[in-house]
Amino acid sequence: MKLANLARPASTALFSGLLSLACLLTPAASQAERLKDLTSIQGVRQNQLIGYGLVVGLDGSGDQTTQTPFTVQSVASMLQQLGVNLPPGTTLQLKNVAAVVVTSSLAPFAQPGQTMDVTVSSMGNAKSLRGGTLLMTPLKGADGQIYGMAQGSVVVGGVGAAAGGSKTQVNHLSVGRISAGATIERALPTALGQGNVVLLELKDSDFSTASRVVDAINRRFGSATAQAQDGRVIRVQAPENSGERVAFLGALENISVTPDQASAKVILNARTGSIVMNQAVTLDACAVAHGNLSVVISTEPVISQPAPFSGGQTVVGQRSQIDINKESGQLLLLKGGASLADVVKALNAIGATPQDLLAILQAMKAAGSLRAELEII
Repeated sequence: MKLANLARPASTALFSGLLSLACLLTPAASQAERLKDLTSIQGVRQNQLIGYGLVVGLDGSGDQTTQTPFTVQSVASMLQQLGVNLPPGTTLQLKNVAAVVVTSSLAPFAQPGQTMDVTVSSMGNAKSLRGGTLLMTPLKGADGQIYGMAQGSVVVGGVGAAAGGSKTQVNHLSVGRISAGATIERALPTALGQGNVVLLELKDSDFSTASRVVDAINRRFGSATAQAQDGRVIRVQAPENSGERVAFLGALENISVTPDQASAKVILNARTGSIVMNQAVTLDACAVAHGNLSVVISTEPVISQPAPFSGGQTVVGQRSQIDINKESGQLLLLKGGASLADVVKALNAIGATPQDLLAILQAMKAAGSLRAELEII
C-alpha cells in the first residue's frame, strides 16, 4: 500500500469543476442582506387553490371516454346545467374533451376583481391539451369556499406529432398555463399582527442571525422595539394605525443585516452521485483506503466435432473463464482542512467516483472526521 499526503498532485480531475465553483461561490466575507430577503411577516402568506374542470376544443387528442368515465359524467352534468337533457342510455364518444385539475395560489392581500395565473393539468389519458379552452372552473381553498373562477385558452409549451407508427414530442403536452386566467371572487382576510405587535419569522432558524436582526432593528427604531422569542420568531412593536404600520414595515424590510455563517452541510444525491457542500465544511485529519474489486466472467462456445466416418455427433459446449482483479489499495493521509477548497482537494486526491464518495463521506462522518451535517436526497 502507498502512503501519500495531501500535497501530492491529484490523480484525477473528478472534482475540478466543483473546486472552481467553490472558489467562485465562497465569499471573502459575509455580505449584508435586507430583512425582506431574510425574514417574512407572520400571517402574510399565499393560499393554494384547486379546481376540477373540462378543457374542450382539442383536435382529437382528448380523453378516451371508455377509459375515463368521469369525463363523460362531467360533460353530461355540464350539459344538464345548460338546459340540454340527453336521452337515457346515450353513450358519448368524445375525442375533443379532457378532464383537468386547475391549480393556483391566492396572493396575500388579493382583492376581488384581480386576476391570477392558473396551471391546467390533465388527469385522464389525453394526449395533448394544445389548442384547448378551459371552461369556467371554480377554484376552492382548503376550507371548501370558492375564491376564484378560471377560464381561458390553455397555452402549452410543447409540440408533438405522430404518423405511420412514428412519434415525436418536444416538452410536455399534458400540462398548460393560462396567464391571468382566473378572477378572484373573494378576499381572504390577512391578519397583519395583533394590536401593536408584528412577528417576523426568519426563513432559516438561527439564534445568531436572530440576535443580529434584533440589534439592527433597535438601532434603527430605538431600543426595546424588537425582541427575539426564539431562533426564528422576532417580536416587533409597530404602530397601530394602518397607514403608519405600512410605512413602518416598508422601512423595516430595507434594514440591512449580515447573517451568521450557515451550519456546515453536505448534500448527497444517491441517484445521480451529486455532492454539494457549503463553505463551512471542514475536515479533520484522517486516513482513507480506497480500492475496487472486480469479478469478470466470460463464456465462449466450444464445438467438438468427431472424426470423419466415425459415426459421432457434433457437440456444442461452453467454456467459462473467471478473472478476479483487485486494484491496489491506496491509503491517503488527509490533513485537516479549514475551508471548502481543502476538503475538495482531499476528496479529489482519493481518485474515487461520485458513487464511491457517497460511502466515503458517510464513513468520514461516522469516524468524526467530517465536520458537517450529511443530508441524503
